[in-house]
Amino acid sequence: MGGQALAHALSPMERDRFERDGFLIVENALTADMVADLLPLVDEIDRDERKRSNADPDARMNHYDVIGRDPRLLELIDLPSTFAKVWGLLGWNIQLYHTHLTVNPTAPPGKTLEADGLELGWHQDSGQINFDLETTPRPRVSLKVGYFLSDTSEPGRGNFYVLPGSHLRNDFPGTKRDGLPYGAEPVCVAPGSAVFFDRRLWHSGSANYWHEPRRVLFYGYAYRWLRPRDDMQVAHYLPNCGPIRQQLLGASPTGGRGYTSPTAKDVPLKAWIESI
Repeated sequence: MGGQALAHALSPMERDRFERDGFLIVENALTADMVADLLPLVDEIDRDERKRSNADPDARMNHYDVIGRDPRLLELIDLPSTFAKVWGLLGWNIQLYHTHLTVNPTAPPGKTLEADGLELGWHQDSGQINFDLETTPRPRVSLKVGYFLSDTSEPGRGNFYVLPGSHLRNDFPGTKRDGLPYGAEPVCVAPGSAVFFDRRLWHSGSANYWHEPRRVLFYGYAYRWLRPRDDMQVAHYLPNCGPIRQQLLGASPTGGRGYTSPTAKDVPLKAWIESI
């Protein structure tokens, strides 16, 4: 694992790009075989959740706290091609605090980009944090990695839209949250790509006018003292996980104080990073 981490370590250029733009693209983070294995799984989760919630089949859906649904999803928590960049940006006192699957179905017949537009909804992540923290800019606190399972290599395919550099300002740099502000751009990536982004980055999903659903798995990492955004239904994984995965899944062997004043037992990731 150490050798793989070094091979995928955050480069100075990647760090500079992330700090400047608020996002970073890593191509081929997932192999084609991994994408092929995950697609039926995420489609099954989407079908089950739509049935459970009686959701419209054309609705854009977010399915939260998905990591506990299947061991294949656990494997992405410390994926060698991305994890070294996560702790390269946030450090060692981190945990997974949020996972979700987004599925954006193909637009129904009769709906067009020309008539109906991009259907943007600009926002920053983490809800109340954006009101309680008063500095300008607010602190980073967390980041997300989005694993793109669908081909969004061209615009109009439910692309992830970003405003580069907007993580460094608190206010929305536009006039309408459903409009297209100056400087906004679609993230065009192939299946298997990972997109890292600062939670403060102003971003949006968009309408999908392609012939396939747009599917993305998001993994959010934060400092261990931040309360998880999900229920984190992962207890069934812990007995079979090593110390670092247990840390990432929220374990704190020394109890509550271990989140704010961690010992070596609480953060085995620290010693492992120092050893490589």
